[in-house]
Amino acid sequence: MLAEADGTAPHGSDGSMRTSNINSNINPDSSILISKMEDVVIPFSSEVPCDNNGQRMWWAFLASSMVTFFGGLFIILIWRTLKYLWTVCCHCNIKSKEAQKVSNPANNQAADKGPKGPDEKEEAPASEVGWMTSVKDWAGVMISAQTLTGRVLVVLVFALSIGALGIYFIDSSDPIESCQNFYKDFTLQIDMAFNVFFLLYFGLRFIAANDKLWFWLEVNSVVDFFTVPPVFVSVYLNRSWLGLRFLRALRLIQFSEILQFLNILKTSNSIKLVNLCSIFISTWLTAAGFIHLVENSGDPWENFENSQSLSYWECVYLLMVTMSTVGYGDVYAKTTLGRLFMVFFILGGLAMFASYVPEIIELIGNRKKYGGSYSAVNGRKHIVVCGHITLESVSNFLKDFLHKDRDDVNVEIVFLHNISPNLELEALFKRHFTQVEFYQGSVLNPHDLARVKIESADACLILANKYCADPDAEDASNIMRVISIKNYHPKIRIITQMLQYHNKAHLLNIPSWNWKEGDDAICLAELKAGFIAQSCLAQGLSTMLANLFSMRSFIEIEEDTWQKYYLEGVANEMYTEYLSSAFVGLSFPTVCELCYVKLKLLLIAIEYKSEQRESRSRKRILINPGNHVKMQEGTLGFFIASDAKEVKRAFFYCKACHDDISDPKRIKKCGCKRPKYKYNGYVRSPDGATTPGNSGSQKETGVRFKADCNLVEDEHPSTLSPKKKQRNGGMRNSPNCSPKMMSRHDPLLIPGNEQIENMDMNVKRYDSTGMFHWCPSKEIEKVILTRSEASMTVLSGHVVVCIFGDGTSALVGLRNLVMPLRASNFHYHELKPIVFVGSLDYLRREWETLHNFPKVSILPGTPLSRADLRAVNINLCDMCVILSANQNNIEDASLQDKECILASLNIKSMQFDDSIGVLQANSQGFTPPGMDRSSPDSSPVHSFVRQASVTTGSNIPIITELAKPGKLLPLVSLSQEKKSGTNIQMITELVNDSNVQFLDQDDDDDPDTELYLTQPFACGTAFAVSVLDSLMSATYFNDNILTLIRTLVTGGATPELEALLAEENALRGGYSTPQTLANRDRCRVAQLALYDGPFADLGDGGCYGDLFCKALKTYNMLCFGIYRLRDAHLSAPSQCTKRYVITNPPYEFELVPTDLIFCLMQFDHNAGQSRTSLSHSSHSSHSSSKKSSSVHSIPPTSRQNRSSKTREARDKQNATRMNRMGQEKKWFTDEPDNAYPRNIQIKPMSTHMANQVNQYKSTSSLIPPIREVEDEC
Repeated sequence: MLAEADGTAPHGSDGSMRTSNINSNINPDSSILISKMEDVVIPFSSEVPCDNNGQRMWWAFLASSMVTFFGGLFIILIWRTLKYLWTVCCHCNIKSKEAQKVSNPANNQAADKGPKGPDEKEEAPASEVGWMTSVKDWAGVMISAQTLTGRVLVVLVFALSIGALGIYFIDSSDPIESCQNFYKDFTLQIDMAFNVFFLLYFGLRFIAANDKLWFWLEVNSVVDFFTVPPVFVSVYLNRSWLGLRFLRALRLIQFSEILQFLNILKTSNSIKLVNLCSIFISTWLTAAGFIHLVENSGDPWENFENSQSLSYWECVYLLMVTMSTVGYGDVYAKTTLGRLFMVFFILGGLAMFASYVPEIIELIGNRKKYGGSYSAVNGRKHIVVCGHITLESVSNFLKDFLHKDRDDVNVEIVFLHNISPNLELEALFKRHFTQVEFYQGSVLNPHDLARVKIESADACLILANKYCADPDAEDASNIMRVISIKNYHPKIRIITQMLQYHNKAHLLNIPSWNWKEGDDAICLAELKAGFIAQSCLAQGLSTMLANLFSMRSFIEIEEDTWQKYYLEGVANEMYTEYLSSAFVGLSFPTVCELCYVKLKLLLIAIEYKSEQRESRSRKRILINPGNHVKMQEGTLGFFIASDAKEVKRAFFYCKACHDDISDPKRIKKCGCKRPKYKYNGYVRSPDGATTPGNSGSQKETGVRFKADCNLVEDEHPSTLSPKKKQRNGGMRNSPNCSPKMMSRHDPLLIPGNEQIENMDMNVKRYDSTGMFHWCPSKEIEKVILTRSEASMTVLSGHVVVCIFGDGTSALVGLRNLVMPLRASNFHYHELKPIVFVGSLDYLRREWETLHNFPKVSILPGTPLSRADLRAVNINLCDMCVILSANQNNIEDASLQDKECILASLNIKSMQFDDSIGVLQANSQGFTPPGMDRSSPDSSPVHSFVRQASVTTGSNIPIITELAKPGKLLPLVSLSQEKKSGTNIQMITELVNDSNVQFLDQDDDDDPDTELYLTQPFACGTAFAVSVLDSLMSATYFNDNILTLIRTLVTGGATPELEALLAEENALRGGYSTPQTLANRDRCRVAQLALYDGPFADLGDGGCYGDLFCKALKTYNMLCFGIYRLRDAHLSAPSQCTKRYVITNPPYEFELVPTDLIFCLMQFDHNAGQSRTSLSHSSHSSHSSSKKSSSVHSIPPTSRQNRSSKTREARDKQNATRMNRMGQEKKWFTDEPDNAYPRNIQIKPMSTHMANQVNQYKSTSSLIPPIREVEDEC
């Protein structure tokens, strides 16, 4: 320790000597000799050879560094000077030689022609690529980070530099200069080894340097100059000087480079942050080391007497308070060198502190809050949700996905979006923190996909922005997301939302896209149009289906209001569950009845496995199949129930244990042995979903089958062969006929089946798949009606589609609306004419997809024009659909639906003349347009049937407005229904759910009420695309659900049809073959009236369960809901004709005569034929089926002279057409000509009624009816 000459206590005397430098056996007092000299001396130990005079030797250490630095710098400068002079001299010699060559051209030519030595021109290049160059290249490779060796060497040098800095921190607690024994001081030995390595690395760097001068002046070189030589001097002098070893802290500046070499830092922000932090810290530590040196040593010109004892960390503290300009004053510099250094350092330090620290804080603050990585939990699946992530989309998704009725959902939801969530969305995530995580990133970035563990995810769900201004651009973005995800992990299951139907074709271009493996595209335009189209066939069906596929909680209402019954039905959802082995061998109607009566479950469909050997691995969904389908082991059923726990009864049911149990809640798992279902890779999930197991893949089992319910493939025919299906149609005179009995007959012996063998193969009536009616393409000019033509054409029972759009509007996809209305399971005469009212520019763009459908007409105009609406007889239409293609072009959400709302209110405010009054007409009156008398007098049901409102099943009259002989029509009458526009059946599409409050002026819906609780939605008069959001979670839990809903609403769209539309963007006509005609034999939704007919006895106070069983047993009709008048529960009569939907009522639910029953009816092969009446039912109401015209003819009821000429002209026209149709109908298997004798009695009509009808009869013969397929083909 340092001591003064007068023997006073030295500074830092409280510190002890190094234990390694003092022998423990020597007395410390006798081992230290203090020289009485005027100069300051240092203590020394007798065991350590040191300067006996105790003289400080700091100058020797400093001199070694200075000599090395300046000596090398001098040598480099001398070398560069000599090289420069040599170059100048050589340049002068060359110029003199060139001057001589110019002066002696003859000598130059001779010299050029003379022989040259072989080595004159070759030795120069050889000397340039000598061993020095090779060594230089080798050294450059060794220190570069481009090779593995170079990276290892660079990282090792940095690590050793940090180690040397650590040794400095340890030695800083000792005196600045002290005697050391190299052989006993362990830290000195380690420091020596480090510096030897630094010296070798310095040599490599020096050899590889192109500019030696700049290399000599580099920071790293200066650090080596002042740290490496003093170590060798300390070994020679047996003493240590702390000196400038703190300069090793400057190596921290390279910290970011090292992290980049190790591929740790990848983003610019992270690199910048590490650079700022390393520069700040290295400058801070280096400056603290200098203060520590000068303050503990003192000023040299003061004979080191003004030194003070400060630890290194106190100096670090002093520098920080100095840079921050706080300056507490508890620690300060006493030496002149220290204060002088602080004066200059505070200038640069303050500037650095003021600029670096805020930037560092900003970078840290701007780091992604949600930038981590997902950690998978063992035994718990997770899904990734991306795309359009907003508060609305996420809340709707979570509300349905995490609904309590799904039982325990053991799935974690990981959201990935490139924009951080706002406060509301962040609060939503925090409320579901146990099952929801959010990460900021993009699915287009493979790094972000790795962060969310997409390779181990159970599925990836992509949400679309339903309200975007450019749907095609939104679809393109989602397709790119699919491509990115599939490129990263081809086996991941993807469920994506698509806005436009035609964009689904692009997904087929992705090589790894495979619907057989569970990939699905939920096209909102397709399903929205399908829901609306089904409402045209059975109003209110869109509301019922939307509620079935959405998770709604049960809301109990004590008051006897319509909301009470509606909400009881809303609580029902669609579930899947395997059927118990107790049902094996039973027919579907038997199982369906047992489930409804015994288990309180509604079974509507099954997943059927064919018994044929070649199709054992193929499964198909059968919706309400007939008696020919028997239950198999492991059959998957589709149920309508209130929660998943109730559906488990179908799996637990045991005939031996539960046959005598009346309470379905007591049906639980029993002790009987039952097979464990592991069929073709399927296992049960808690929510009733099916997931692929270990025994096979989905691709092998054929989970993704065709979307139609009874589709027949060439290689996989259905259980019921085409001939059997034709036989079934020919023998359906009795609804109780057994399919087994039918199968015993030869199909060629059955009347009406000889047409199969004599089909005209040159006529195309259906598309190539046999799923839709088809006609040759027509020019749009042939279907355009002027207002006068439309006014003179008596339109009735048709569908009016009011469409808002122009030449620049986005296409809504009207083909998806028309296709369900042209499904082949309707007979041609049952097709409702469709009239589009809208801009011709817009409809021209849509016509390319519509020109192959029959009975389609266009009235150019605007839906806001009452003249156009009256021209198309909107008061006589079956349904008015209001659509808009301009909804998403408006930023204000409240104004997005303005056109649809204005059109709806405009129609409701219209008044119509009571020109066709049936309010006082009885059954012996006339038949209004759209009504047809088909029952003979002897039939139990002799009434009016309005064809357009109802559909007929197997010999069942499905009647909307009925009247018995001598009995007036009830409240629901055509006159009352059409006199005011408020009673016109219509459905309006909405974008903004809150705008539903403007549709009905007589409701009391709150603006904040959810859409499904509002009156227009409950009545089926409003539909919003937001209700389709629930299909994302429903499809994830069971992809069969999406297949089922497509089957119900699209009319039979299949993956094969989608592939065809992707190729041609149009339906292709196909020849009628037994296979394509068999595809017509599939269920469809209809509405059954209870006022009269075979179920009239149940319509007045009967139980719904009795109706369910009777319809199922007698006609294979599956009832699943009621469409009831809103005020039917009131005792007082009401003039309101609004109806609401009741889904799956209980068995004891009481019926009223005005109820309409939703049912799944079988295809009727003989619906176009007149048949003898059954003992329990009326005759089919289609006596005019042979006249396929959109103008529903009015049969004559009296031979009146003033109408005879008109009638004769019309009869001649019809006779000509019928002759041509009779020739064409030879191939038409389901409408044979004169298969049965007609027995129709025409009753006379009163003169008053006849006069009201003559105005229609007189104009109908003046112009041709709406152009249709039979006039074109």
